[in-house]
Amino acid sequence: MSFKKSNIILAPSILSADFARLGEEIRAVERAGAEWLHIDVMDGHFVPNITIGPSVVKSLRRVSDIFFDVHLMIEKPSRRLDDFLDAGANAVTFHLESESPAVMLRLLAKTRKAALAGISIKPSTPVSALEPFARLADIFLIMSVEPGFGGQKFIESSAAKIRAARELLDRRNNPSARVSVDGGINFATAPQAVAAGASVLVAGNSVFRGAGGPAVSAARILRAAASRAARRRI
Repeated sequence: MSFKKSNIILAPSILSADFARLGEEIRAVERAGAEWLHIDVMDGHFVPNITIGPSVVKSLRRVSDIFFDVHLMIEKPSRRLDDFLDAGANAVTFHLESESPAVMLRLLAKTRKAALAGISIKPSTPVSALEPFARLADIFLIMSVEPGFGGQKFIESSAAKIRAARELLDRRNNPSARVSVDGGINFATAPQAVAAGASVLVAGNSVFRGAGGPAVSAARILRAAASRAARRRI
């Protein structure tokens, strides 16, 4: 299942949004050019923080048609996949560390019947661990911070992991799959991620809490990323 439009996609993370004005802020980033909305789901077990569940995703779907990029940072996501698909997720990404490899393969195959299927790794997990899933995944999500909280700084070694993930997908004949990066993305680090091979940029604080508001901040990040992408194609 494909929803791809642009070469570079900005996916603002609502983890950093003002939930009292969430609908307004989502519309602002859409107007600025964001094509995806990144929705972090945390259960307080797989990561320390607790965020939202499928009922919130379902409510958001009633007020926005933007692509919902749902990132499950939860234990045993196999138990909740159907809930998030039914709520309106367009992509669901699972953490490699949250299930056995056999279960993960089944999750990816099931998800792809209704949405894009992604798999994510923590900073401590090597890209080589993604090898068994390279033909089946639509998204490889590289965490460039420790998952669980927003506002962290980009881990510089993540650029090498992004590059390795892109090379792995290409080597396994899956060039249409995207490499996404989540953590510490702003107008300065977005070009680094793009240069390494990322095409989906998840950004939270730098969008929703940036100077000038979400629309201005989102547009600034997109311009910086697009400029670097253009140089990469030359």
